[in-house]
Amino acid sequence: MSEKLTTKQRLQIGRQPMSEQDPLIRNTNFNEVNLGLPEKAALLEAERCLQCKDPKCVAGCPVMVNIPRFIQLLADGNLAEAARSLLDDNALPAVTGRVCPQETQCEVECIRGHKGLPVAIGYLERFVGDWASGHAAAQNISRPAPTGKKVAVVGAGPGGLTAAGELVKCGHEVTVFEALHKPGGVLVYGIPEFRLPKKIVQDEVARLEQAGVKIVCNTVIGRTYTLPELREQFDAVFIANGAGLPVFMNVPGENLKGVYSANEYLTRVNLMAAYQFPRTDTPVLKGKRIATIGGGNVAMDSAQTHGGFVRDRISAHPQGDARAR
Repeated sequence: MSEKLTTKQRLQIGRQPMSEQDPLIRNTNFNEVNLGLPEKAALLEAERCLQCKDPKCVAGCPVMVNIPRFIQLLADGNLAEAARSLLDDNALPAVTGRVCPQETQCEVECIRGHKGLPVAIGYLERFVGDWASGHAAAQNISRPAPTGKKVAVVGAGPGGLTAAGELVKCGHEVTVFEALHKPGGVLVYGIPEFRLPKKIVQDEVARLEQAGVKIVCNTVIGRTYTLPELREQFDAVFIANGAGLPVFMNVPGENLKGVYSANEYLTRVNLMAAYQFPRTDTPVLKGKRIATIGGGNVAMDSAQTHGGFVRDRISAHPQGDARAR
């Protein structure tokens, strides 16, 4: 924006909606549902931020992103600096812009939400994160001086990747060990393609590798290497093994054919591309009627994933543990 707006003018700007796939079309594919903000809408949404003297949105963010700073830079049209500011605070902005529950964290603290809709912080984070992924050269990020310290990170999920990103910015030599054949953890095996495309995760991982992070897959710590062996080679070890095991309810019948944990079901569909079977090797059972036990994000991801296979009625029962389906 070329001219600074007054607070009154900012308050008159309505929240910019994000376009989506048409429901009748997205019901037949696994492509991303939300399509992001175009640049003009993102700049306008950024102007809605009141630049509060006491930005409570920052305190509402688990990683304390300086939200007003990157939003103001975006409103000024300085996308490179907005990206640099966001990446200083957040190692995976294109991911968190899609899957973080901003509505219960930063956005619920937004002053604008007291009388109307809060600033769409998540939409703007996604926009800037995507811009950063497509304009790596424009960011001109230099590597810090090496400290000579070596750190091993166990697990290439969001926790491990974030730690690796922060450590490499300090000048440490970082190696991430991942048990699976792809980095990303729950970002690739748990969150469906229609909510978080795998290319987004790949781009974020590639940016970390360009920053100096080394990632070694197919390596099970405890078997391939023990922790004492890692301590012989590294100055420190950060363990980010995640929460990959499902929790069952210990009820009769949960081991019957056709009963999946959400962990197994989503791993088959997402990481092993069962939604493309028989073009891929991994099958998954498809029922005309299903019951989903749980009512959280994982339960909804499972139910919606199955909806991509069949277009029959899906019944979701908000009881039990959301990780057991």
